[in-house]
Amino acid sequence: MATTVSNPAMAFSEAARFGEIRNRILFLIGALIVYRIGTFIPVPGINPAEVARFFGDRSNTILGIVNMFSGGALSRLSIFAMGVMPYISASIIIQMMSMVVPTLMELRKEGEAGRRKITQYTRLGTVALALVQSFAAAGALAKGGMTVISGWQFLFIATITMTTGTMFLMWLGEQITERGVGNGISMIILSGIVAGLPGAVGNTAEAVSSGELQGPVALAVLFLVVGVTWFVVYVERAQRRIPVDYAKRQVGRRMYAGQSSHLPFKLNMSGVTPPIFASSLLLFP
Repeated sequence: MATTVSNPAMAFSEAARFGEIRNRILFLIGALIVYRIGTFIPVPGINPAEVARFFGDRSNTILGIVNMFSGGALSRLSIFAMGVMPYISASIIIQMMSMVVPTLMELRKEGEAGRRKITQYTRLGTVALALVQSFAAAGALAKGGMTVISGWQFLFIATITMTTGTMFLMWLGEQITERGVGNGISMIILSGIVAGLPGAVGNTAEAVSSGELQGPVALAVLFLVVGVTWFVVYVERAQRRIPVDYAKRQVGRRMYAGQSSHLPFKLNMSGVTPPIFASSLLLFP
């Protein structure tokens, strides 16, 4: 009888769990669709043809790397042109400051309340960095003759628009983390990189068909990409296991034998944070 009662309960629990997972996946997909749509909405007052030419000539520079992280939004000067780089930079700066600034060190020890305060500081830092970077980008556009609006009017509109776009992406990333699947900021960056893959594959195929790129060379590049990807995954998952031996211990009248275990340390603890932070610093001027 107990089995008969428990089976419907287990089925209901499994259905509820599946429904929650489905809702999280749907929320993630919807949020990423909103992000991708936003990358095609340009900042008011720009000349799209001049902007495309400018970034096309600099695709192999640091701007190309930053444009990859923004999912092409930077090359189109969309409302999400700054992407999540200001947020990532602010997060890293606050984390480093929390190691040396006494006030932040105390906040780290206060649990959930301290974490919320640090998150608030991170958001304020994101606004400051986004304002500076957006103003610098708008100034460069105006100086390069890539706008149809002149003077401070464009600087104000572009700065506010791109800063608002960054803050929206920060909020969207937090919502994905809370209501979707995975880390929201990572998902936004991943979707931007993946969105550029079809174009890269198409350009490579066109180069091979036109004879600009030889078939054996393209095949070697393919194997190189696969090999580098495998190596990155291997290093990312690699661990240094420190053995730990526990001595024999007595509990009451019983004697327990010693046990052996290990402490796992990731080989690459910093992950991709350093190159992302370095890219953001190079873009900062």
